Amino acid sequence: MQAVSPSHNLNASSIIRPSKPRRLNHLTRFAIRCVYRSDSVQFPNGVGSSRADWQSSCAILSSKVFSQDQGSGGKSTPPSNSDHIPAAAVNGHKTSLDLDLVPLDKNNKPQPPAQKPLSITDLSPAPMHGSQLRVAYQGVPGAYSEAAAGKAFPNCEAIPCDQFEVAFQAVELWIADRAVLPVENSLGGSIHRNYDLLLRHRLHIVGEVQLPVHHCLLALPGVRKEYLSRVISHPQALSQCEHTLTKLGLNVTREAVDDTAGAAEYIAANNLRDTAAIASARAAELYGLQILADGIQDDSSNVTRFVMLAREPIIPRTDRPFKTSIVFAHDKGTSVLFKVLSAFAFRNISLTKIESRPHRNMPIRLVDDANVGTAKHFEYMFYVDFEASMAELRAQNALAEVQEFTSFLRVLGSYPMDMTPWCPSRGDDQSL
Repeated sequence: MQAVSPSHNLNASSIIRPSKPRRLNHLTRFAIRCVYRSDSVQFPNGVGSSRADWQSSCAILSSKVFSQDQGSGGKSTPPSNSDHIPAAAVNGHKTSLDLDLVPLDKNNKPQPPAQKPLSITDLSPAPMHGSQLRVAYQGVPGAYSEAAAGKAFPNCEAIPCDQFEVAFQAVELWIADRAVLPVENSLGGSIHRNYDLLLRHRLHIVGEVQLPVHHCLLALPGVRKEYLSRVISHPQALSQCEHTLTKLGLNVTREAVDDTAGAAEYIAANNLRDTAAIASARAAELYGLQILADGIQDDSSNVTRFVMLAREPIIPRTDRPFKTSIVFAHDKGTSVLFKVLSAFAFRNISLTKIESRPHRNMPIRLVDDANVGTAKHFEYMFYVDFEASMAELRAQNALAEVQEFTSFLRVLGSYPMDMTPWCPSRGDDQSL
């Protein structure tokens, strides 16, 4: 996917704040440029609430500096009460900015402000002038990814995207501030596509969230189960409900689509009375479908793990449980894997996941053998999650040792673990 040029003429606000939730399609359709929004914005430092107020404040401040320079003949004079201009009106606009000048020293230079020690607020992200945090997810409203975005960032502005890669690029192009994407499910396993995209893009994992998944069988109002001829949903959802669908005695074909809520939306939009969807109860509410069967996942302990992605990493800490994700490879094949794992075992660092993916740039390695000729070995990238913060010395030493054995090593992120209490999915859970 090609990068989008920022010079095209398109208002970004029409993309990130539609009046109705709208999916971000392939980003080559979009072009972003910096635009100034003329609507009211409340600045945190007390400046007026519009562009005109800001311009007025600048004009007053400039005229005051000029008048003082003229009156003092280039010498510094302390400002008097008469010099203080209250909330003045310029061009019909008022300003609430305090326009007292910075005091000058004897050399006619501004005196430096009093220094203060850094606090935790100095390390926090800059305020967004009152706007909501924009979080990209794959799917349409009603998808489990939307619920995960809401759990990870309450009161966020969720931005639906039609593909996983579009969600990555939405953050890279500043259309969104964060992305929340699934990486593994307790029944269906890993979402390999997102592991590959983590390596392809330069976003950082800044957190994780685990979401219990509660599947429902949805159809149009009045449709009965015996009238169904097919069931559509995301491939993961179909695999997670495979045995239950068989037990229901449904003689249906099973077709995969992009996402669960998208399946529900498709049935409602096309008035398909012979088709059912596997999706959440919220999707049924949003698209006017009825629930034919509730809780149809094969195992009630059905949880999907999502990662939160950002353009910048967070500062690792040691005051709460942290997890670190890395990816590495070696040009001598998988023989180095034991040495890498030993680096963690010797330091009592627990691994929570290890995943191998084909090495895209070097998928096959040729090995000469005099007995059987030329053997072809597959090359892999290894993704590892371990329970330790990069602020801990043992984690730093472990990665220093891993780097000695590998030809490629990248830290995807060091982030807080999701420690929220978990219970099996229930039919009365309406949060999904």
